[in-house]
Amino acid sequence: MNRPSKKQKHKPDPTEGLPVLNLHAAGIDVGNRDHYVAVPPGRDPRPVQKFGSFTADLHRMAKWLEACGIETVVMQATGVYWVALFQVLQDYGFHVQVVNARHTKTLPGRKTDVQECQWLQKLHTFGLLNPSFRPAEDTRVLRSYLRQRETLVTSASICVQHMQKVLTEMNVQLANVISDITGVTGMAILRAMVEGERNLQKLAELKHKQIHASGEEIVQSLEGNWRDELIFVLRQSLDLYDFHLAKIGECDQQIETHMKVMESKVDASAHPMPKSRQGQKRRKHGPRFDVRQELYRCAGVDLTQIDGLDVQTVQTVISEVGVDMSHWPTESHFASWLGLCPDNRTSGGKVLKRGTRRVVNRAATALRIGAWNLIRSQSALGAKFRRLRSRLGAPKAITAMAHQLARLVYRMLKFGREYVDKGMESYEAKYRLHQMKWLQKQAAALNLQLIPATGVPQ
Repeated sequence: MNRPSKKQKHKPDPTEGLPVLNLHAAGIDVGNRDHYVAVPPGRDPRPVQKFGSFTADLHRMAKWLEACGIETVVMQATGVYWVALFQVLQDYGFHVQVVNARHTKTLPGRKTDVQECQWLQKLHTFGLLNPSFRPAEDTRVLRSYLRQRETLVTSASICVQHMQKVLTEMNVQLANVISDITGVTGMAILRAMVEGERNLQKLAELKHKQIHASGEEIVQSLEGNWRDELIFVLRQSLDLYDFHLAKIGECDQQIETHMKVMESKVDASAHPMPKSRQGQKRRKHGPRFDVRQELYRCAGVDLTQIDGLDVQTVQTVISEVGVDMSHWPTESHFASWLGLCPDNRTSGGKVLKRGTRRVVNRAATALRIGAWNLIRSQSALGAKFRRLRSRLGAPKAITAMAHQLARLVYRMLKFGREYVDKGMESYEAKYRLHQMKWLQKQAAALNLQLIPATGVPQ
């Protein structure tokens, strides 16, 4: 019996027999220099073509797709190369979908860019690709401003680290007598130093009245090796720090202007913002305007009522996911999209690996920070976090509480409900009742009976 050769073997098409959902679909493999585009066979003598990345090339691509009768286009989220192409195709009226490259990288049958765009077009024709989430236009604008602001804050922090390093090289131990060198006292002393002041007594007189350290202690901390090259480095780091602070202020102005024109979900005059339940402390580089009021107007609810979520955290979450929760059918879908749900790997009924999916999401990171803020919260959420932390450890407890915070955010934005904290005592009583029920169930399974101890408070 002759076996068929390798050339005679035919691999079955996995899409054979599937119903066609997108008849007029095209697939694009996005690159830095070139874009490969595939349309259904019969629309053009060359169904696969290559286009450059210049703006004129993108418009030429859009006109070619129009001539081929294309209505919907799919592309992978490759870096930021797809952003300009997405905007051009959307302006031409195409229904554009961006898919996660992780969902298609393991699919067989793709060896070159040409074959990959054809494979994307085929999968999109049968509706086998799920589009990635893309928030509304006003949310994307706010997200761009906040991400730029976050970059500036990080750069300003690096400048502070450089200043601290230079002071250490000079053996100026100012950071050991004042809590923050970027405060009023620290900045006044540093500015006087770079301007040429060398009298330690005069520098010590610049301290604020709230500084607990004495003038003599500040004088002793300022004694060191004041070399000219180190003073030069300190001056440049200080100038860069001032520059970044000025740019942060410009970002705040843009954010305030944009948030005032965003759509309102509630009339602030008819429904005033509820009083803050938490002591909202303004962060060092926090915005100078009333962000909480603007967030309440745009979201329709005050998410800062949730314990652990401050203004900056809520602003980050809203800028990343928006206020429209209709993109996720349930709160479970929302938590799974954030990567806060268990994603156990199972095979043959056996769990091979436990844990959550690796998702890079700023909203999930912000919720994890909010979960850690519950460590000293005298609330029901705080009590639950401390219990989970003692039983599971900090990393798993933070993820579990971030999951619950995501569910609360979803409910408030989806249904417009206000958050009501039942208190730490209510949670402890509920947890105690849950333990009693579990013990009674275990005793019944062992044919035993629980008898309350006499003289012990219940």
